[in-house]
Amino acid sequence: MSRVEPVDPRVRLAIVQWPPDAPRGAVTTFCAEHNISRESFYAIRKRALIDGPAAALEPRSRRPRRSPSQITDDVVEQAVGVRAALERSGLDHGPISVHEKMLSLGMATPSTASLSRIFRDQGVAKVEPRKKPRASYRRFVYPAPNACWQLDATEYILTGGRKCVIFQLIDDHSRLAIASHVTWGETSEGAITVVSKGIAAHGVPQRLLSDNGAALNPSRRGVLGQLVSYVTSLGVEAITGKPYKPTTQGKNERFHQTLFRFLDKQPLAATLEELQGQVDAFDTIYNAERPHQSLPGRITPQQAWDATPVVAPPRPTPRPATVVTPDGIRMTRIRDTGTVFRRGTRFHVSRTLAGNLAYLVETDTSLLVFDDQGTLLIEHPWPAPGTKYVGSGRPRGPQGPRRQGRVSGMS
Repeated sequence: MSRVEPVDPRVRLAIVQWPPDAPRGAVTTFCAEHNISRESFYAIRKRALIDGPAAALEPRSRRPRRSPSQITDDVVEQAVGVRAALERSGLDHGPISVHEKMLSLGMATPSTASLSRIFRDQGVAKVEPRKKPRASYRRFVYPAPNACWQLDATEYILTGGRKCVIFQLIDDHSRLAIASHVTWGETSEGAITVVSKGIAAHGVPQRLLSDNGAALNPSRRGVLGQLVSYVTSLGVEAITGKPYKPTTQGKNERFHQTLFRFLDKQPLAATLEELQGQVDAFDTIYNAERPHQSLPGRITPQQAWDATPVVAPPRPTPRPATVVTPDGIRMTRIRDTGTVFRRGTRFHVSRTLAGNLAYLVETDTSLLVFDDQGTLLIEHPWPAPGTKYVGSGRPRGPQGPRRQGRVSGMS
């Protein structure tokens, strides 16, 4: 039967009660008066004869008789089971992750919207406030592997409440977990170790992005850190995020959330070696087995790495003897003679500090020399023009304590 237009129930009742001996032309006049078609009139009459007068008083339901896409109880049970298995393993277990896992297992797979509704109806998903859609976020991504690595460190607790640090290095383009290193504290040595491991496995990147921590990149404080010195000697550009803006390292911050979810489902590690093994296991799953929701086509980081040629490594460039920071502080190295050079004059510092970094701060009356911790080593008044060498002015033999101090912004 053709679809019947909406008809007032009172008109339907009149049609149901239509006398069989109505005069010729009465149907046409009735339909014109009530603004309905003759097709609708006879469809209602037919339904009254077949289904009964009461049925004809209500419009037919538009619900389809069959629903081929209806989700069966078995599919619901499988979806909830896959979600629970992923959650027990410490892996992502949202609708997108469950959808990908069910597809990989060859199961009948509902859409992500249907899975979200199933988990909500089954009471296994938390009802959270509506978030901004993924499409509303603008992410900057470097065009190829090794164009930029992101380095970050996060604290973790071993058995007995002992604190340690996990250094994690990821590739910005592919999200590949480049390397990890577990150690007792956030130190320059730990940072250099993880970067060295990454370079040994994947080559030298063009850039290294990190925060402004003392162990990573303290350049904004007027200090040239050991890690920056190391990577710069390889030609790598060391860059930092804006202070108090952790979203600059958003990819690494999100990586840590996924890592902690995995570690929370593992036995609590008692040693650094045990934790390193757990982190290495996670890196393997993350790189090669887990589709990444932020990558096109939800491929794995390893697939993303393999899909684009790696950029050429940078060329090491010799560092200048002296570097001037944005604050006007000059960074140099103490010469073998124990001196630093400024304004055509050699100023004595100490032979025992030869080769160490020194920071030169100039005032109107003197030159101040600080070490890399911000401690004042010596202060020299500016000599007369033409002076080639200025000694320490200290007599030979045992000496009293040195003058100590701190330079603002170098702690």
